[in-house]
Amino acid sequence: MTTSFPASGALLGIDYGTKRVGFALSTPDQSLACPLETLQRSQAAQDARQICKICNDYRVVGLVVGLPVHMSGSEGGKAREARQFGDWCGELTGLPVLYWDERFTSSMAENHLREFSLSRKRRKKHIDKLAAQLILQSFLDAPNRHVTPSAMRDAPLE
Repeated sequence: MTTSFPASGALLGIDYGTKRVGFALSTPDQSLACPLETLQRSQAAQDARQICKICNDYRVVGLVVGLPVHMSGSEGGKAREARQFGDWCGELTGLPVLYWDERFTSSMAENHLREFSLSRKRRKKHIDKLAAQLILQSFLDAPNRHVTPSAMRDAPLE
């Protein structure tokens, strides 16, 4: 984790998936996250162009990548994949990357979409960018944004 993560400027929230990647964008003052879009994964070069375009178009200053940790706080295969993807995005864009605990965000997003009585097909279209929004908003709302998921596991509960 980097200590030089930007405290102002637009951040891009990323909900990594092997088939789809959801994106959310913060306001420049980093107070509010909004769902942006869902990228249907294809070839790495095409994915790279799309990610760079988003970062350039919205003047993104940092990436917040959801980290799918287990209930115990330990990391498994999906967390390794998310870290590899986040590292790749960071190298690609030259932006700092921070990983954020994403436990329950997909199920929360699914529940929100069900409240609007969307069909399964329409929920699938929106769930990844809504999950990215929940990840990013969780980061923005955190009293100490620079505590990594593993450090959070060791912190006393209040």
